Amino acid sequence: MRDRLKGMCLSASENISPMPILKEHEARLLEEIESYLAGACPEENKTVQERFRCLRGLGEAIARFPSVRASENLRDEDSLIKSLAGFASPSHLFHIPTRVVAMRGFLVAKFHAFSLLSHVSRDTERFYYPIRQTLLSIICTLMVEDVYFACLEDPAFSKESKTDIAQDLLGLWDTGKEPCAVSHLPAMEALWRARDEAPPSFGTMEGSSELIRFSMDMEEYWPGFLLSQSGYNETCWALEEFLFGLSYEEIQAVRSWLVRFGLSAVGRDEVRSYVGNRHAYGTFKSADPRAIYDFYIERQDAALFRRRLFLPGPKRTLEELYLKYLVALDRSAPSPTVS
Repeated sequence: MRDRLKGMCLSASENISPMPILKEHEARLLEEIESYLAGACPEENKTVQERFRCLRGLGEAIARFPSVRASENLRDEDSLIKSLAGFASPSHLFHIPTRVVAMRGFLVAKFHAFSLLSHVSRDTERFYYPIRQTLLSIICTLMVEDVYFACLEDPAFSKESKTDIAQDLLGLWDTGKEPCAVSHLPAMEALWRARDEAPPSFGTMEGSSELIRFSMDMEEYWPGFLLSQSGYNETCWALEEFLFGLSYEEIQAVRSWLVRFGLSAVGRDEVRSYVGNRHAYGTFKSADPRAIYDFYIERQDAALFRRRLFLPGPKRTLEELYLKYLVALDRSAPSPTVS
């Protein structure tokens, strides 16, 4: 079994662009769960083994597709940025290299495979946390692609910054390197994990308690980002949406109600009643990792809508603003001294 799992972590062939099917800790987790199921639920164990055989086959097939860098449209920086930005549009589906489409499909298939593990081992507490961490990691990898795409389309980003982002995306798709090796994925993943573990309490709608609890779980770059962006309304609005799980418009409506009725605070069960039956963003259910992805896409759609119609409120998500800060920080850092 160890040899089989080890093989899943390696490329299909020395002549094929490498693409890890499972990380080492994921392979170990799968081995532990299969050992548990072999005695407790043999039939479910067979289902798990078949699902991961399919996943391995899919990964090996993707590794055989041509390199994304080999595309004629990606040979120079101007074409690279223009082409990759176009990959984000559904209308450009048939212009996207197969490997890019297939990689996203692979991540979805991997998510479902580990969701199956979560289901069949639901009565074994020790497996819950590592499976959830893996599911979150997959979701974050998909989300960081979406954030990168949004930044490639944003005129506020410099050509140099977009080139860095494009190279990160190519590295993720083409060389099969670990997602955590993509420059800014760890920082973005910390952002989403902190949000997942810090549900809003609302209260006075100032966001102070949410921000304090949230910031405790963030990494070293976060305080600098908050300090540098403190004077920008768009960042404050995007941060409020992120912390409260409400749209900019809903937040303004709730605050108006508080002023109108002379209330000093609002409870979690009351806030939805102030914004009507139709909510801009779905209920954030931390038990389901897919809710994090849905939450980002909903905010991104709302930001794009405001930008197109010149409406008040954030025109970018917090993730896009944070990535812009991280990329600029990288480019302003002094180059290492060569002795």
